[in-house]
Amino acid sequence: MPAEFLRVHPETPEERKIQHIVKTLRDGGVIIYPTDTVYGLGCDIHNVRAVERIARIKGIKPQKNDFSFICYDLSHIADYARVGNQAFKVMKRLLPGPFTFILDASNRVPKILHTNKKTVGIRIPNHAIPRQIVKELGNPIITTSIKDDDDIIEYPTDPEEIFERFQHMVDLVVDGGYGGNIASTIVNATTDDLEIVRQGLGELDI
Repeated sequence: MPAEFLRVHPETPEERKIQHIVKTLRDGGVIIYPTDTVYGLGCDIHNVRAVERIARIKGIKPQKNDFSFICYDLSHIADYARVGNQAFKVMKRLLPGPFTFILDASNRVPKILHTNKKTVGIRIPNHAIPRQIVKELGNPIITTSIKDDDDIIEYPTDPEEIFERFQHMVDLVVDGGYGGNIASTIVNATTDDLEIVRQGLGELDI
């Protein structure tokens, strides 16, 4: 059965539609949704089977996953990561925004993801749809970018084209308009000397 295609207003998401997306996640569904950078593939972090499905879609082993968490705000982060004072100050200034901060994982993360991961990526995108989803869900969702097979355009931007490609792999594709094609800037924030791991859309100004 093909996925559902759901148009959601990118700035003022309809509550009924957000609730429907949240129900899909609680039922173990895998979704594709917009962020402030590129479209992402996600599920509820507490659903192991859904996490395994995403790993299969990405062609990686679940134990080797490099997924990040989308949180609603900074108050969520302490549950899943340990944040130093310097990192917290920078994150407070730059988030929500197009950044992924790599932090030391709390003891909960390996249990959630069934991995030996010592770090976790944290995202608070400047986009109403994913933030409203996690707010209503009550916990973060897994996020990983969907990539294009095209050597020139690394990330697909048209939700209808994304649907055509992934409709038999996921349960729901959220159309929040055209996405970007530049990923988030990844920052290693495990020490006070913050380091850019990958330069993306966000400009790190410490």
